[in-house]
This record gives sequence, structure tokens and C-alpha cells, in this order.
Amino acid sequence: MDFHLLGPVEARREGQRIAISGAKMHTLLAALLLARGRVVPDSRLSSLLWGANPPATMHAQIYTYVSRLRKLLEPEVCLERRSPGYAIVTAGSRLDVVEYERLDRLGRQALQERRYDEAGTLLRNALDLWRGPALANVTEFLADEEAPQWQEGRAATLENRLEADLALGRHQQVTAELTRLVAEFPLRERMRAQLMTALYRCGRQAEAFQVFHEGRKVLADELGVDPGTDLTETHQAVLCGSLGWEAEPDTAARTLGRPAAVAPVELTVVRSDPEDRPPAMLPPDIAAFTGREHELAVLRELIVPGPDAAAARRPRHCLITGMAGVGKTALAVRATHEYQQHFPDGQLYADLVDRDGSAKDPRPVLVRLLRALGHEVSERISGDLDELVRIYRTRTADLRLLVLLDNAADSDQLAPLLPASPHSATLVTGRGHLAVAMGPVNLAVGPLDDRAAFDLLSAIVGAGRLAADPQAAAQLVRHCAGLPLALRTVGAKLASRPHWTPARLARRLADPEGRLRELSFGDLDVDRTLRDWLRRADNESHEVLSKLSVLGERPFSAASAATVLGLPDQRAEDLLEQLADGSLIEPRRSPGRMGISGNGALQYRFHRLVLLYAQAPPVDRPVRAVLAQAG
Repeated sequence: MDFHLLGPVEARREGQRIAISGAKMHTLLAALLLARGRVVPDSRLSSLLWGANPPATMHAQIYTYVSRLRKLLEPEVCLERRSPGYAIVTAGSRLDVVEYERLDRLGRQALQERRYDEAGTLLRNALDLWRGPALANVTEFLADEEAPQWQEGRAATLENRLEADLALGRHQQVTAELTRLVAEFPLRERMRAQLMTALYRCGRQAEAFQVFHEGRKVLADELGVDPGTDLTETHQAVLCGSLGWEAEPDTAARTLGRPAAVAPVELTVVRSDPEDRPPAMLPPDIAAFTGREHELAVLRELIVPGPDAAAARRPRHCLITGMAGVGKTALAVRATHEYQQHFPDGQLYADLVDRDGSAKDPRPVLVRLLRALGHEVSERISGDLDELVRIYRTRTADLRLLVLLDNAADSDQLAPLLPASPHSATLVTGRGHLAVAMGPVNLAVGPLDDRAAFDLLSAIVGAGRLAADPQAAAQLVRHCAGLPLALRTVGAKLASRPHWTPARLARRLADPEGRLRELSFGDLDVDRTLRDWLRRADNESHEVLSKLSVLGERPFSAASAATVLGLPDQRAEDLLEQLADGSLIEPRRSPGRMGISGNGALQYRFHRLVLLYAQAPPVDRPVRAVLAQAG
């Protein structure tokens, strides 16, 4: 069976098109095929089918669409229900996007190795697979999310094919095509530089200059930026008259043992070592993700380039803070996957802590990022931080990259990893003190509310299973206290143990002394995560946190903390702020201004699970009389 996504979504059996009706059926098929065998959760299918307003019968309708597809595609293809969604098994079937990526990869490799004739053939074959705009008959929600990156990929393939043609001396043949493409893609500087090259070699130097000046004006008017390296170097080459070409033996012919033919090779502007496919280092998107609509909207406003030229020139950095297990990384990964199509030069990712919880040295991280950008660092400079930073900032200066730096430890580690380009956006997860390196944009992430927490648990366990015992489901949500890590742990435990009822697990979590021990399953471990997070704090913070745990879950003031700790009010407040900076306690959220109580005193409180952890170590705690004095 053949599947087509590069154009209208189609399925063909022995060359005959299968009659699939409606945009939603095509959307479901496309979403499953794009996942390449991975599970697509019901929540994601819902957003792709109905956007932010799914019907009340969402699950039933998805089931109906899947059943219809099964009848049309079986027996060659199998649609399987795998919690929390569906997956498609296409053994033996052909998918055009897979063949396109293969031909494109081989074509780029041939181009890099200066096998221009072979590169041109491979890239033409890749482009011939396109039958129109990708995903042409799906819902607007899937098209808006997926189609731009495929159109960007096609444009890059076109540029590489044209580079091979220019290297083979076909400037006269491609001039008309390039003129049309520059009109279609006026902001693509590489295409414009290729048109200038073709015009110059055709003896049309004045028109080459005109193309440059038009491009400079378009970039200034549309984006508020100056021409980049491709255009400026091509312009300089036209001025110097150094944009010619000369012949060298045909590398492909020699490789195949044929007589060597003459093939031209670029001297100055068209790169003999073109950039490979943009890096795509992001972790897989989060399968079950609920809530965070406000946070995602804030990140979209920051990440996605807007029309404001002044804002477009400022580096776009955001620090995401919050307690351990609150979902900082999950939020950042979801946001980067949602908005990655706005960054055609790729996505970079680095986890900045080792498995033992220690902070990574930024030098090997920079080496890895530079390698992803196509720059191999010599052993001689791999230990020179200043030189690595210089190369990194030079390589990223004109690129539109989306960078995710996870678990940053301190400013000394983080600062060298921030790209300087105003065209790039950087998300960092870590603690509040990193704002020194990141700037003013700080997004604090708190626990989920009960509705979002229940939705997350349902996405993992299955809504039907929780609906059978709503009281137990509510108890599970309450015991997890809105912490996504705890909810995922509970969900994974129930999903893997179908013989357990939600009520059974709720009873096991009811005992506060054993709750943290129960919130552990496989790699998910709330107790270990809190321990690793607290390990980054100093010993004084550990002791203060443990002593303050006698105040329980209720909000408390600095004066109350001072009484418990036996310290002056100002010193106690300083310690509380240090704990809050590390997301170990949180300011009280009142109906008015956050953190301000009715009498104007700043108040703090423990998260329920952090409180359980803090109460575990044996320390000298205040006697009842002191607690009464603290109020």
C-alpha cells in the first residue's frame, strides 16, 4: 500500500486510490502516519481534529473515525489502540515522506562531496514526489502545525538542487526558475544569492545588483534586518568580478569508472560544503500533556517572531522556574515542538546535569552543539572555553534557532551557551537566580489545578477507568497535590497494573508517612527527584526547611518563621527568600496580589509533598509553646 502526504493525503492499494472521505478522516490518517509508528494520544488527536473546542463526544468520534479507517486499510495496515491513544503499523507499505527524506539526505551528501550530477538527480527525484502543498486536505489545525516545516524542507531541497545546477554550469537554464522562486520566496536569502550568481554568469551584472538591492529593501521592510552572509558575500563577489566558474574532473564519473567529464565548480560564493539538514535535537514531545494554556500562550508570544521590528532585534530568552517535578521540562518540550516551524535553521537541546545530579562543564556541551551545527571542533581547542564561545556565537549569529537548555545550574555554566542572535529563541529550565544571566523574562510554573490534574491522570490511565470510581480518582488527585511528576507516577503504576483499582492505590497513598515511598515507579520517583533538587541547596537551607516543616501546610509569615528558627525577623526573611528562589517554598497566592496577605505581610507556604519530604529528617524541632507563640 502507498501513502501520500506531500500533497493531498491519499492511500493507494495497487495504484488505485482508496476513497477516504472528509478532512477529519484525512487528518487522522496523516497524524498517525507522521508519528511513524509512535502512539498519538487522544488529546493530540482531539487538538488536531477540533482545535481548542472538542465536542463532548470526542472519544466516541475518534473511535468511529479509527474504525472506519480500519475497514478501509486492513489487512495491509493495522490501527492499534495503545493507551493513551492510537498507533498505525504499516509494515511493507510505502510512505512518500520517508522516500523524500531518503533522497534528500543522499542528495545533500552527494552535494557535500562535490558529486554534483548525482546530487542534482537525487534532489530532482525527491522534488518529483511532491504533488502540491503538503497535507492539502486536512484540518486547519494539523495544516497550521505540520505543513510549514514540510514546505520549508521543500524550499531547502530546491536550493540544494539549484546549487548543484549552478556548479554544473547550468546558469542559463535555471535563471527563469530562480526569478520565479525569488518572487515566491522573497525572504530566502540563499535563493536570491543564487539568482544573482546565475544573472552574473549570464552577463547580466546590472540585474544582479538590482536583485541584491531589492532583497535588502524587502528584508529591512519586512523583518527590520540587514542582509546576511549569503547575500553580502555574493554582492561583494559581483563587485570584485570573482563569481565565475571553472572546470574540474567529474567526481561522480571517476567513482563509477566512466571517462571523466568536465563539470564546473564554484570558486567563491556557492558553497562547496553546504550545510547539512538543520539539527533536530529536541526530546520527543510529551505524550500526555494537559493544562498550561496560559504558560504556552506566554511562551508563544515570546518565541514566535512578531511584526515589531524593534522587538525582533532583541534576543528572546525565557527562564522557566518551579519546584522539582512541576513539569518545567515538559512545558518547555511541548512549547518547542509547537513552535519549531518558525525556526528553519533547526533546534538545539542540552541537558546540563549529569546522571549523578552534578552540573555539566559547558565546554563539552558546546562541542556537542557545534557538531550538531556542522562544525567539528579540533582536540586542540576543545578545552578552550573562550574560543568555543567565539565559534559558537559566530556560527549562530545569523541563524534562526530554537534552543532548549534543561536543568541549568548557574550563570557561569549557562552564559556561554546562550546564542547572541536576535533571530533565535532560548528556553532555559532552572532556578530563579539564573535570571542574572537570562534577563527579565521569567515564567514561574506552579502545580496543576484539580481539573488539569484529573485530565492528566485520565490521559495516562484512561477516562473510563477513573470514571468508574470518581471518589477514588479525586483522592488520587488530592494526594498528588497537583505535581505532574506524582500524577505521572500514579498513572504509570495504574496503567501497568490493570488488576489494581484506583481505590486500592488511593488507600496506599492515604498514609502520609508512606506516600513518598509509594510515589515511585520505574524511572519515576518523587522522593529521589526532591532529594536531587534539594542537593543543589546548601546545608543551612536543608536545616531551615526541616525546622520550618513544623508549621505545616498553612501559610506563614517571616515573623512566624523567625520565632520557629530563633532568629531576627530580617534574617529569617532572607532565608525564606533563598528557599523561595530555589522553589523549595512558594509565596502565598491570595485573591489580590500574589504573595500578599490581607494585613500586608508577605507569606509563604509548603507544597504538600515537599512538606512530607522536609518532615522526614530527624532535627530539633520547636516545642509546642514556641509553635503557639509563632501563631
